[in-house]
Amino acid sequence: MKKEFQTQRHTVDLCVVGGGLAGLCAAVAAARGGSKVALIHDRPVLGGNASSEIRMWVCGAAGENNRETGIIEEIELRSLYRNPDKNYSVWDSILYETARFEPNITLLLNCSVFDAETDGSMIKSVTGWQTTTQKFHTVSAKCFADCSGDSVLAPLTGAAYRAGREAAAEFGEKTSQKESDARTMGMSCLLQMRKTDRKSKFIPPEWAKKLTEEELRLRNPHMDSSGENFWYLELGGNRDTVGDTEDIRDELLSLAWGMVDHVKNSGSVPDADYWELDWLGFLPGKRESRRMVGAYIMTQNDVLAGGDFPDTVAYGGWALDDHHPDGFYHAGNPNVWGETPSPYGIPYRCLYSANVGNLFFAGRNISVTHAAMSSTRVMATCALLGQAVGEAANLARGNGLSPAGVYEKKIGELQQRLIENGCFLPRFRRTVSPVCKKARLVCEEEAPANIDDLKNGVERNHRLYGEKDFRVSLPLGKRVSYVFAEPVTLENVHIRFDADLGRDTLPGDEIERKHTMRANRTPGSPSTHLPETLVKSYSLSAETASGERIVFFETDCNLRGCVNHAAPEVPLRSVSLTVFGTWGGDGDHACVFSFDVR
Repeated sequence: MKKEFQTQRHTVDLCVVGGGLAGLCAAVAAARGGSKVALIHDRPVLGGNASSEIRMWVCGAAGENNRETGIIEEIELRSLYRNPDKNYSVWDSILYETARFEPNITLLLNCSVFDAETDGSMIKSVTGWQTTTQKFHTVSAKCFADCSGDSVLAPLTGAAYRAGREAAAEFGEKTSQKESDARTMGMSCLLQMRKTDRKSKFIPPEWAKKLTEEELRLRNPHMDSSGENFWYLELGGNRDTVGDTEDIRDELLSLAWGMVDHVKNSGSVPDADYWELDWLGFLPGKRESRRMVGAYIMTQNDVLAGGDFPDTVAYGGWALDDHHPDGFYHAGNPNVWGETPSPYGIPYRCLYSANVGNLFFAGRNISVTHAAMSSTRVMATCALLGQAVGEAANLARGNGLSPAGVYEKKIGELQQRLIENGCFLPRFRRTVSPVCKKARLVCEEEAPANIDDLKNGVERNHRLYGEKDFRVSLPLGKRVSYVFAEPVTLENVHIRFDADLGRDTLPGDEIERKHTMRANRTPGSPSTHLPETLVKSYSLSAETASGERIVFFETDCNLRGCVNHAAPEVPLRSVSLTVFGTWGGDGDHACVFSFDVR
């Protein structure tokens, strides 16, 4: 007798399709804001291109003090704490626990979305097949977020999208592309090697490609560089990076094994006998496929102009890093590198569909031209885009709005929510409450001269706010307090610590300090640690209207750069922060950017 597979049904506020860093941050932001979320991902591990299956570095905006914060900072700081030797299995576990143990998230791994039900211009549900359980999962939701990279919901729902390269004249972009075409950047199967203290041999598979000197002319590996991650092993941009992926993967594997053979057996790599293959990926990491069309299409000109948008909800800063469609077999340089004014703003209008009323998107598939996407596609930027979508979904749910309605009615509130939850929005400041502005700031010890900077809404040192150092140096073990003229009832206490955004207090060279994970390993690869400036232990206390002093939060293992704590639900005369120590362990002061209340 024929048996049918079971269908499991879920009803949520937001359904996120794709569990890369964009989808993960979207799901977590929405869940923490009170939305019921389903996160559907077609792989066994989260992270997409950042996961152990692909192992691309999490890159983002370049330049001093431009490091991405918010949920992606929280993840990276937790990895510095739990994963000092940069092990990818530990990294996977951190991404997994970020979603799995968030109460409002239903996590559906190994589940590939293949169908969608629509009603006019609205999506009603999506259905995926879960290979491990042999079940169909149908998810109904108020809103959907396509964070799949490949924009899988576009062909399933009729959402408008683009693919390939625009003609320069269409948007007046400064590119060499005279005619539009379907070509894209390619994909890569990466590899990692380890230098040891013993010699080892390598016998390549018979199907490994034999690399020629001409092919390696502009792509020779630099094994002694901590920045060697073999990104240029790239193919497929001259084909269909969705439909032809399996064939491209086969060629990439041959190419990658050929590179290992070259490193080990060509005689041209120093100390080749002491290098051994540590890992080689069988899942290609994609750079480009379909891009959704939103209410606004961001262009290369917007990037170069600095992206000064009134609806900025995220930012980029990676170079205009356009890879040739022919990839490894292109006779010239593998990519063209054009500097950008880092950071540049990215508008909210790029994150929701122009023709599907309840569809968000975040990641490399947002509403941008090919030229602009060559910068916005990197994963730290994608994580910020995801967090913006998650927060927007909360506002849509709470106010009965569509994604477009959030832009029309709640864009300022969206921006403030993002800043409150740790995100940096270039040129914007956190809005400090009137009760906070009116309160007196006092310190048990002599107050720092710039103590009022704790409530100026600036959350980092940055040239956009001037050359001033906005950090306030607080004495350890001494209370810093807001004193109110009359008892007040508060909701929230917000703190932004100095998390060493430049990573100057971490060990190793610039690449080791900059990246949470590493590529090749050597005997000298350092163990890392949390930024020494980050506050490790602190407490929050308050004096009630009756004169009682209560401690309502304390920790000796803080792992976050930005924290928000619920205030006691009683009238208060004062609220106090006491910092006891940093992860550096030395000194008698700690730096804090913000400490405010509302």
